[in-house]
Amino acid sequence: MKMNETGLTKEEVNQRIANGQVNDYVSDTSKSNKDIIFDNVFTLFNLLNVIIAICLALVGAYSNMFFMAIIILNVVIGVSQEIRAKNLVAQLSIVNEENVDVYRDNQKMGIPTTELVMDDIVILSAGQQVPSDTIIVSGNVEVNESLLTGEADLIKKGVDSQLMSGSYVTSGQCVAKVIHVGKDNYAIKIAEEAKIHKPVTSELVQSIRKVAKFTSYIIIPLGVILFLEAYFLRNSDIKLSVVSSAAALLGMLPKGMVLLISIALATGVVKLTKKKVLVQDMHSIETLAHVDVLCLDKTGTITQGNMIVSEVIDMASKNSQIDTNKLMGNYINATDDNNLTMQALRSYFKTSNDLNVLDVLPFSSDRKWGAVLFEGIGCVYLGAPERLVSESSIPTEVTQAQEQGSRVLLIGIDAQATQINDTVGSVDAQSVLVIEDAIRENAEETLAYLDSEGVALKVISGDNPITVSNVARRAGLKNYEQYIDLSTIETEEEVKQIVDDYTVFGRVSPQQKKWLVEALRQKDHIVAMTGDGVNDILAMKEADCSIAMAEGDNATRQMANLVLLNSDFTTLPDVLFEGRRVVNNVTKVASIFFIKTIYSFILSIICMVAAIGFPFIPIQITLLDLAIEGYPTFFLSFESDKRKITTKFLPTALRRALPNALLVVINILVIYFISPKFGISGVDQTTLMYYMLIAVSSMAVIKACLPFNPLRLFLAVTTTVGTFVAAMLFKSLLEITWLNATTLPIFIVLVICSILGKLILDKLITGKMGSFH
Repeated sequence: MKMNETGLTKEEVNQRIANGQVNDYVSDTSKSNKDIIFDNVFTLFNLLNVIIAICLALVGAYSNMFFMAIIILNVVIGVSQEIRAKNLVAQLSIVNEENVDVYRDNQKMGIPTTELVMDDIVILSAGQQVPSDTIIVSGNVEVNESLLTGEADLIKKGVDSQLMSGSYVTSGQCVAKVIHVGKDNYAIKIAEEAKIHKPVTSELVQSIRKVAKFTSYIIIPLGVILFLEAYFLRNSDIKLSVVSSAAALLGMLPKGMVLLISIALATGVVKLTKKKVLVQDMHSIETLAHVDVLCLDKTGTITQGNMIVSEVIDMASKNSQIDTNKLMGNYINATDDNNLTMQALRSYFKTSNDLNVLDVLPFSSDRKWGAVLFEGIGCVYLGAPERLVSESSIPTEVTQAQEQGSRVLLIGIDAQATQINDTVGSVDAQSVLVIEDAIRENAEETLAYLDSEGVALKVISGDNPITVSNVARRAGLKNYEQYIDLSTIETEEEVKQIVDDYTVFGRVSPQQKKWLVEALRQKDHIVAMTGDGVNDILAMKEADCSIAMAEGDNATRQMANLVLLNSDFTTLPDVLFEGRRVVNNVTKVASIFFIKTIYSFILSIICMVAAIGFPFIPIQITLLDLAIEGYPTFFLSFESDKRKITTKFLPTALRRALPNALLVVINILVIYFISPKFGISGVDQTTLMYYMLIAVSSMAVIKACLPFNPLRLFLAVTTTVGTFVAAMLFKSLLEITWLNATTLPIFIVLVICSILGKLILDKLITGKMGSFH
């Protein structure tokens, strides 16, 4: 390529900076910190709690307002997490902030993309994103504009063609002139869409929202009815009426679950960071827990991504041609291709320029070949053998090398060609290039471990399927022999039909990668996709969870949910099992939280129908929030748990909570009906009910701790004993008293009956789910 542009002078650059024609405009389309705070504070869930708190404050029941500490903590966690996410996303602009090469004062230099000015002359090569809207002044490239248009087709761009910021160069090299900067760039106009990651569906969060939404429909009318009954029918004073009604309503709101989920996910983010995994979307950890299909790219994922030429098989004895070293030396000097394969060729062959170049066609990942037209030689092709010669003409050396899992390129010559066309002419084989990519260390153990854990593995690559299959064989992948050449598949419907039949997919186009992921998801699979190149972007966006290699291209890293900072896929089991730890532990302890939601709802309905007072007050519920729900579940959420997720969170948690919730209701009703016979009334009755509530709730904690280990045994004992001790120490604040000679025997009998009742209800309601392990 001849360079006829000297670039801007220093004075011209300074003048454009003074005129504001610089590429330092930062689009901030995300929510402001003020909006984030507003959205987290002013929610229906918080509003209901605040209304209850206001009512309690108005009647002077300040001691019953401690529950607001949990609400405030929830808000703080939510705001801090969202602001952190916002700040992270703001750094992931569609145009990466790495340096770009420019010509200034007739010198080539690298500058940050934010320092580009109008009319700058930039040099763009394969793998780079276009940092600003430009127009090509020399050279030819192929670009992918899928980030901008959603279309995966590669588009040829030559002199006078416009390159849009945010697109990326897939092959070739060009020199281009900046025509738009800052807010005038096309990328800025779509910045909001480009900056925001694809939403990750969180089963945990959606489940909590369902519960909160359900309670929000009934909490206001139920609260009004309970208050009116207490004040007018039972002639309670206004303070007692408000306190009694508030306790019923507060129990139905799952305050602690949101906090626990946030803490569990945040802990996962921290742990994965220590393992060199950048989590760009906190909820993607949860998504990974449900993954049952992992799609792997071959190059850079299973293999190290460092290509080397291991062998050159000269076919000159069969076809009288010039020396291969001389031919390739001139070829690599003429082309601007700079992908991994070409880098390996540049390292192997010595560059030369003693042949006159008439035309150049860059390598295309869709076409699978590139070409250079030399004077006196003809058209020299370099690419996939099956794309350059007929199947019957493929040299046996090609098949033999492919069977060993190597990548093979064919150098072919069409001596009669006078120009380069999109279709290959009559090509004679000149040489076969064997290129190796070493398998990553521990790849075999990693693949075997994932398979044993129920994660189906699919290898998707643009290479020859035979080559990919043998790489998979070398890596120890199960069913590696089940491969297919997707260049023989033309429609999306055909892809859907064969997606379950094969493990290895070769010659896959970018659009077909997307089709494969879509087909797997349509079959109810949870799909994770790894990748490091521009051809993986469409599929990664379609996947439930996208995982990029840090050594990959900029665009891939920007849109991925997770980035492997050491570019080593063998860390994936750590990522997968960290997600399982979060979901398994939250699911295991969620039943403790939902006990209160269920019994509060049932007791509220009973109290409304029977026109009796709710048996507890808010401060009593708050103690259980802290001692029964908060303390043990916090520590249990950190335990390791790698089991595969086989159940849905909300139905599982509610079924596990139901036996204990029913026992609470049964005990309250039994105490209510037997109290007159034993002369129990007033504070003694409340004390007995509250102690039974502690006992039944403690049973849920004990069950969640099974089977015991030192930590779980400690938590079960300290939670049970500690809650009873706390109730005794703060009996005045809780408005209860000691168990006496009458209530203590009844309490013991009810505890024994509750233990037996729990065993029966667990069997009837949860069946096998009665055990967590």
